[in-house]
Amino acid sequence: MKDFFAHESAIIDRNCSIGKDTKIWHFSHIMSNCSIGEGCTIGQNVVVAPKVILGRNVRVQNNVSIYSGVICEDDVFLGPSMVFTNVINPRSAIKRQHEYQETVVRKGASIGANATIICGNNIGQYAFVGAGAVVTKEVLPFALVVGNPSKQIGWVSEYGHRLAFNKVGFAVCKESKQEYQLKNNAVFKL
Repeated sequence: MKDFFAHESAIIDRNCSIGKDTKIWHFSHIMSNCSIGEGCTIGQNVVVAPKVILGRNVRVQNNVSIYSGVICEDDVFLGPSMVFTNVINPRSAIKRQHEYQETVVRKGASIGANATIICGNNIGQYAFVGAGAVVTKEVLPFALVVGNPSKQIGWVSEYGHRLAFNKVGFAVCKESKQEYQLKNNAVFKL
C-alpha cells in the first residue's frame, strides 16, 4: 500500500521513489528513476523528469517542469510556471542528453513564479529568486535576486524577509527575531 497521495489523473512511471505524505495533483507526470522526499506537494501539470531529486517538504506549484540534472534540497519552494533548463545550447537536430548540467537548489531556497534558472547555476540556501527573474549565474546563500538577467538587490532571512544590515553588519529578521551578520559578502545566522 502506498503512503502518498496521487490524483487519479497523475501518471507515475516505474522505479520512482516517493516519500510518505507526499501529494501529487492533477495531470502531473512523475517519470522513472526520480526521487521525491517525504511531505512534498507536487501541483497540477508538473513534470518531474528522470533522475531528478527532490528533498523533504519541497513545494512545487502548478505548471513546473523539473528536468534531469536538477536537485532540490529540503524545504525548497518552486513557484508557479518557473522553469529549469538542462542544456546550455539546445538544438532540435542535435542530441545533447549527455550534456545535461546539474543545478542544485539548496535548503530553504524559494524561486518565484515564472522565473527561469539557466542550468549549471546553483541557488544558495535560503536564497530568494524573485518572480520573473532569469538566473544566469550562481545565487549566494540568503541572497535576494530579481530581473533579467537577475542581479542581487539585497539579502533575506530564513523566513524570507529582507534584511537591513546596520553599519557594523548586523541585522534582525522582523518575524523570527533571528540575528544575522554580513561579513565579506556572505550572510551568517548567529
